[in-house]
Amino acid sequence: MSRHEDTQDFDLLLHNCRLPDGTLADLGCRDGRIAAVGDLAGQPAGRTLRCEGRAVTPGLVESHIHLDKALLSDRTPSVEGTLQEAIRITGEAKRRFTVEDIRARARAVLDTAVRHGTTSMRSHVEVDPIVELRGLEALLPLKADYAPALDLQLCAFAQEGVFRLPGTEQLLGEALRRGADLIGGCPYTDTDGHAQIDVIFRLAREFGVDADFHVDFFDEPEHLHLRYIVEQTIRWGWQDRVVVGHCTELGALPPTDLAPIAAGLKEAGVGVITLPATDLYLMGRKDTQRIRRGLAPIKRLLEAGVTVAAATNNVRNAFTPVGNANLLLMGFLLTVGAHMGTERDREEVLRMLTAHPARLLRLPECGPGLGLQADLVVWDATRLDDLVAAQAAPWVVVKRGRITVEHERTVREPWRLSSTSVSEAGRCAQ
Repeated sequence: MSRHEDTQDFDLLLHNCRLPDGTLADLGCRDGRIAAVGDLAGQPAGRTLRCEGRAVTPGLVESHIHLDKALLSDRTPSVEGTLQEAIRITGEAKRRFTVEDIRARARAVLDTAVRHGTTSMRSHVEVDPIVELRGLEALLPLKADYAPALDLQLCAFAQEGVFRLPGTEQLLGEALRRGADLIGGCPYTDTDGHAQIDVIFRLAREFGVDADFHVDFFDEPEHLHLRYIVEQTIRWGWQDRVVVGHCTELGALPPTDLAPIAAGLKEAGVGVITLPATDLYLMGRKDTQRIRRGLAPIKRLLEAGVTVAAATNNVRNAFTPVGNANLLLMGFLLTVGAHMGTERDREEVLRMLTAHPARLLRLPECGPGLGLQADLVVWDATRLDDLVAAQAAPWVVVKRGRITVEHERTVREPWRLSSTSVSEAGRCAQ
């Protein structure tokens, strides 16, 4: 019997899926939602797929990526491999960015992300007097282009600081007026980190948008801007609307110093996004022995009740020289780099790619549950544990009840994918 009696036709019927709780069931999708779960054999549907026990999960959620500066490795060769060098040489490169260049590289990454099972994404887009609003101009049309396959949020981001480059604050406001979904800050690159945080919160309040900070991205606790962000989140009444990325400095704190910060994050509803590929690559550069892993203390934050997600951050540039917008690879890095290998840990890692980032991005609840939005991935694996451990491939990807990827091939209608690969985009956009 179905968990929901429904005699109407389904738009899509997924037969014999393995649900996250390990049980086998059919999923009936209608009008973008899960209309029925259970034994639906023989029920009429516009399309029926026999999943043969394959595992199904919510669609993956990419909560932190930089589409505007992806695929730059060929034009920004790294020598030092440090954060400071990456910011400097990328800042020089973006003087030459064009709208067409940014859009071509972004399309290549978006296409790959969709094929890997991503159904929602938040991208930062740099806004400053160097690149002005070219990044936003390039990416805004892609929100509509990719809407049938992926929900795209754009964060107007002050990578170079607000006060270090006069005019940035005004450009951030203009970006929000033109359609950016939220605002992002980077206090560690500015002349006055606390003052920048104040500006970001003021603009967030003025435009009624969420805030997303890159913060405390060093080996040692040199800044700990998180404390001030927590204070200001509560002061402005912006609880559950603030996210922070990196937070690697927290990993250098003893448990007694970390505990009150973690408690503050939980109280303020500030979520943390760990970025393992970038953080493992850039941190520990000054260490000559016992080289640190450079990750935020993920398990301790989770134990304190903080919502923690994992994301890609950069794809093939000076910040991260590798990557293909595959979130399962981030799960693999976390499993090893953050010592998350127990059964419970592995389940948590999968949630850090699905439910946790969806909560931080304030997305509708989705997945293989009755009444939820039908954003799903059916994997070419019968055990959930194989998704990250064996890097399983998506068998079918569904967005709001419609198939977007089938057997690792994108379905081109009703949305159109670029024919350019990630590697080709990095070359042709030079």
